[in-house]
Amino acid sequence: MTPIEIGLVSVVAIVVLIYLGVYIPIALGVVSFVSIWLMRDNFDLAMNLLKIAVGDSVMEYAFATVPLFTFMGLIVSKAGLGADVYEVMSSGFRRVKGGIGMATVGANAVFAAVTGSSIASASVFSKVSVPQMLNLDYNPRFAVGVVAGSSVLGMIIPPSAMLIIYSFVAEQSVGDMFLAGVVPGILLAIAYVGAIWLMGRFTPDFIRGRSADDIRPLSWAEIASKTLPILFLILVVLGGIYTGWMTAVEAGAVGSLLGLLIAVVRRKMTIKLFWDALLETGHITAAILFLITAASIYSRMLGLAGLPNELGALLAQSQASFFMIMLIYVLLMLFLGTLLDTASIILIVVPLFLPLIEPMGLSLVWFGIVTVIGAEIGLLTPPLGISCFVIKATLNDDRITLKDVFLGALPFAAVMLVVLILLIRFPVLSLAILN
Repeated sequence: MTPIEIGLVSVVAIVVLIYLGVYIPIALGVVSFVSIWLMRDNFDLAMNLLKIAVGDSVMEYAFATVPLFTFMGLIVSKAGLGADVYEVMSSGFRRVKGGIGMATVGANAVFAAVTGSSIASASVFSKVSVPQMLNLDYNPRFAVGVVAGSSVLGMIIPPSAMLIIYSFVAEQSVGDMFLAGVVPGILLAIAYVGAIWLMGRFTPDFIRGRSADDIRPLSWAEIASKTLPILFLILVVLGGIYTGWMTAVEAGAVGSLLGLLIAVVRRKMTIKLFWDALLETGHITAAILFLITAASIYSRMLGLAGLPNELGALLAQSQASFFMIMLIYVLLMLFLGTLLDTASIILIVVPLFLPLIEPMGLSLVWFGIVTVIGAEIGLLTPPLGISCFVIKATLNDDRITLKDVFLGALPFAAVMLVVLILLIRFPVLSLAILN
């Protein structure tokens, strides 16, 4: 077999193994290692490339952002700041048709700015938002759908683990990726709110729900006490990166310390919770860094196989335009999103398309935002739909089936696709803060 053929077989093998349930880094690492061995018929070369992959990936200073931002998100979540922001939002939107859904989107957007996790958002708001909407006679499908849809904000609004993973694959600054995610994240949240307003206006049966008059209005003092801590944390972390006063790693360290202080002042932190947060941070960090190491050897395998160059030559011969390439890219991500998780899609697809995007003079930061949002649509689509499974498991309510969660999330997946098209058509939306 030629190197190209081995490369093609390896990509298919990785997708099949992941779909069959093999741990992602194992599938990436083992298949890539064996492929290099077969292409060069040299076991020592494969071993040396594996050692280089470890040294060039997880040993980099920039990846200290992973444990720091993970710890900050866990501490903030345990401090109950997500529930506080939701209480403020639901009080403000209580008289609007579908207002509790809008409040869920707004609270998720704020919560995402300190947790960076779609799974954490789905878990928290399944417990806080869905029961309240059901008590107000909202359509169960809408209730779970709005939580599923808004939970993906955790992967685009910084800090985001997916942006960190992409920054490694594309060799971009983590700080630049974080700043580029702000405007698209806010745009997506606004699009969700607008979609809920349109649903309330034109398809009221999908939302239903009665007036939330039993939700008491909050005083300005209460609003301040519930929102100022998290807003201050966001301002320090993102403001520090934007002004250049702190690097992404330093911002993560400062954010972790501030988050811990907020939790202690609010008397939400115990020794046990602190230890649990440390252990969970270790588990998440190890998993992400293992993933990054496997991705490094996968990228080297693709380079040795010449697969990206072959794909580029193929598209060049067909005289494919920019929009044709992006159409193929988005369709590929949407297809893989029905089978694989976001990290797998980024690690498998991005190394193939980077050689096509770079010669066009396009921003790889913009390409990263497009990639993450495109891959995130998969969190809402069957059969994988991780966010939907998390919501179903968290609720543990027999009245709501997994089918209800997927159907409820479908309109929000469509909104994400519209926003994705806008970001592709107008790259300045992703690069506004950086320019």
